Amino acid sequence: MSTHAPTSIISILEPLLSGGRPPCTNDHCADPICATHHREEIERVLAAAKSYVPPERPRIKPAELAGLIDHTVLRPDATISDVERLCAEAAQHRFASVCVNPIFIPLCRALTAGNNIPLCTVAGFPLGAAATGMKAAEAEQGVRDGAAEIDMVMNIGLLRSGQYRFVSDDIRTVTSVVQKHRKLCKVILETALLTDEEKIRACLLARAAGADFVKTSTGFAKGGATVDDVTLLRIVVGAGTGVKASGGIRTYEDAVSMIAAGANRIGTSSGVSIVTREGKG
Repeated sequence: MSTHAPTSIISILEPLLSGGRPPCTNDHCADPICATHHREEIERVLAAAKSYVPPERPRIKPAELAGLIDHTVLRPDATISDVERLCAEAAQHRFASVCVNPIFIPLCRALTAGNNIPLCTVAGFPLGAAATGMKAAEAEQGVRDGAAEIDMVMNIGLLRSGQYRFVSDDIRTVTSVVQKHRKLCKVILETALLTDEEKIRACLLARAAGADFVKTSTGFAKGGATVDDVTLLRIVVGAGTGVKASGGIRTYEDAVSMIAAGANRIGTSSGVSIVTREGKG
């Protein structure tokens, strides 16, 4: 199990509390790791990193993983037949949700009527670069069409540009739209494109904005979920926020490793092979 993540968190955050830097004088500071304005939060995360003990690998049968899996097809070339098969598989294996692009939510609503399979869709996907109002409208439409969960993509470029207020407001706006309907909002960070320091900031912004989950990846970037990233996300957000591991999870062993690292939801298009253990590993 990962030892890199807690070590990295400590090396990034501990110097911020050493007093070696002048106090921040910006009354409108939105940097979530500003020691002047967010000392208590930094201390919380540091304490969690310092006390981190790698968990034992959980003993879980493949079929028992179904309730943690968002059974997913988000490919741009996905067909109606693909979505019909996805819904049938979800009903058979009792996956946590069916996750599809927004256009397919009405179809999934009809296909899953009566079997209580929640529907999940995306907003600002896969780049995160849409205007906040567009993301909010997409989330609102998704919920109205029948989605119980919205996976929104954080504005990655503006986080990396230091525009923390914008990123916070973007997440909070979409989260508020979703949660007013008593639905769940997950924030996709696209961890493969971020440094560990940026991942920490993204987690803290999403947590403060009220997101229900943070999620590693869209599956469209240069990398997907890793044990290190899931461990880092779990340490930073704490027990009160969900962690969804997504991107490149194809086998039972992959899924169990992510759960051991702290994920309580898995996003994958390989749900059937995972729960039947037909995939390699």
